[in-house]
Amino acid sequence: MANPAPEDGADNRAPLAVKRLSTLRSLAAAFGSWRTASVVLLSFSSGMPLGLVWMAIPDWMRSAGVDIRLVGLFSLAQAPWSFNVIWAPLMDRYRPPFLGRRRGWAAIAQILLALSILSLASVGHRPETPWVVAAITLAIALAAASQDVAIDAYAVDVLRPEEQGVAVGARIALYRVGMFIAGGLSITLAAQYSWPLVCVGLALLFLPMIVVSIFAPEPPGVFSPPHTLREAVWLPFLGFLARHRALEILIFVVLFKAADNFAQALLRPFLIDMGYSDFDRGMALATVGMFTTIGGAILGGVMTNVLGLGRALWLFGALQVFSNLGYVLLANIPTHRVAMYSAMGFETLCQGLGTGAFSVLLLRMTQKRFSAAQYAMFSTLFGFGRILSGPVAGFTVDAVGWSTFFLISIPLGIPGLVMLARFVPLGQREPRFEFAEVEPGEPWSRRQLATRALFGGAVAFVLASSTVALLAALKALRSEPTHGFAWGSKILELWWPVTLGTWLQLIAIIAFAVGLGVMTAALAAVRRGAGRDLAAGRASHFETPAS
Repeated sequence: MANPAPEDGADNRAPLAVKRLSTLRSLAAAFGSWRTASVVLLSFSSGMPLGLVWMAIPDWMRSAGVDIRLVGLFSLAQAPWSFNVIWAPLMDRYRPPFLGRRRGWAAIAQILLALSILSLASVGHRPETPWVVAAITLAIALAAASQDVAIDAYAVDVLRPEEQGVAVGARIALYRVGMFIAGGLSITLAAQYSWPLVCVGLALLFLPMIVVSIFAPEPPGVFSPPHTLREAVWLPFLGFLARHRALEILIFVVLFKAADNFAQALLRPFLIDMGYSDFDRGMALATVGMFTTIGGAILGGVMTNVLGLGRALWLFGALQVFSNLGYVLLANIPTHRVAMYSAMGFETLCQGLGTGAFSVLLLRMTQKRFSAAQYAMFSTLFGFGRILSGPVAGFTVDAVGWSTFFLISIPLGIPGLVMLARFVPLGQREPRFEFAEVEPGEPWSRRQLATRALFGGAVAFVLASSTVALLAALKALRSEPTHGFAWGSKILELWWPVTLGTWLQLIAIIAFAVGLGVMTAALAAVRRGAGRDLAAGRASHFETPAS
C-alpha cells in the first residue's frame, strides 16, 4: 500500500491543515494545472447531453409534427439525472480495465454518447419513428447521467483544495456552454441545415472529450475501491454520518438554495404577468441570466479561495437570501425594462456566487474512496428543493400575489444559514469535517440494523408518497376546483401506477425510501462507534496509483 499524498487524506478532515498559498499564487497554480484543465474541459462533455435532451430533441420532434402528448413524454428522459445515485455505488465498486476507476467510466460513457447521438442522424429525416427517437434519447440520458457521476467523482479525486474554487466556476461556465451548443445553437443550425448533420457534428464533439479522458492525470494516492457491492452501498453512508454534525450538514445541503428555488420556480410566468414582451423575457432569461449566473459562479469560486470556504458560504448565502428584493420591487412598479434586467442580473449573480461556494463545499465533503456514491447522494439531496418548490410556489402566488410571494421567499433562506452555523460558525475561515465523538457500544447485529433500515425506509416511503400525493391533489384542485381535494385518490394512483410518469414517481419514492432506510441503519451503527476510521480517512484505505 502506498502512502497517500497529503491532500488526499487531509481535505476531508481539516482543510486548514493544507498549506495555504497566497491569493495570486493560488489562482496561478489553479489556472496552470492540467488537473484543473481536465476537469473543466470534461464539464463541457457533461453539459452537451442535457442541452440535447432537455431542449433540442423536444423542439425537433414538435417541429416535425409529432403529437404534443408524445413530445411531453420526452421530458421523462431527464429522469436518469435524478436516479443516477442508484447505480453510482457500482461505479465505486467496479473498475474498468483501462484508464482507472474514474476516467475509464467517463471514457466508456463518452463513447456511448457519441454512438447514440450519431444514431440519431439515421432517423433525422424520419419523424414517423418518434418511439425510436425516444429510445435513443433515453440511452443518451442514461449514458450522460453515468458520465456525470464519473466526472464529478474525478473532480473530487484529482483537484487540490487550492484549485477547487477556480475549477468550480470554470466547470459551471463550460457546462453552460455545452448546454447552449447542444441545445439552443443546435436548434438554430438544424433550421439552417438539417438535424442529421447537427447530430453528426455533436457526436464528433465527443471525440476530443474522449482524448481528454485518456490523457487526464490519474489522481495520486488512489483509494482502494469497496471490496463488495454491500460495502459500496453501506460504507458511503457510514463514512459520512460518522462525521461531526453530519445530519445538520445534510439538512443544510437541502435548505441552502431554498429561497432561490422558490423564487425561480415561477419566474417565467411572473414576467409574463407583469407584461414583459417575448424579446425582453428571452433577453433576461437566456442572455442576462445566463451570463450573470456564469460570472457569479466564476467569481464565487475564485472568492472562495480568497475568503475561505466558510466565510464565502456565509457571505454568498446572505446575499442569496436578499437577492429576491429586486423582484418585490418589480412586482410593484409598471413595466420597466431596465429595472427588470437589473433585478434579474442581481438575483442570478447572487445565485451564481452561492453556487460557486456551495459546489466547493460538495467537493470538500465528499470522501474520495466513495466519491461517486457520495457526490451523487449530495447532488440528489440538493435537487429536492427544486422538485418541491414548483407546486408549492404556484399555490402561494395564487393565494397572496406576486409581491408577497417574493417577500415570503426571502425568509426561506434563513433556515439554511441557521444550519450553516451548526458546522461553520460565523467568521470561521474553513469548515472542519471531523468524526463525531461517541462512546463506543456493543455493535448492532445485521438483523438489528436491517430492522432499523426497514423502519426508516417505511417511514420515508409513507412521508414521500404522502407529500407527492398532496402536491398532485393541490395541483388538481387548482385546475379543477369543483372536483374537490382528492388526496386519497392521488395516493392510490401513485401506489398503483398505470402511466409511465407515475411509474417513475413510484420508482423515485422507492429509491428515496431505500436511501433513507440505509441512512437510518448507518446512523444507528455510527452511534455505537462504527465508521470512525472511514470518517478519519485512514491510510489503510489507499492503494498504489494505477499505472
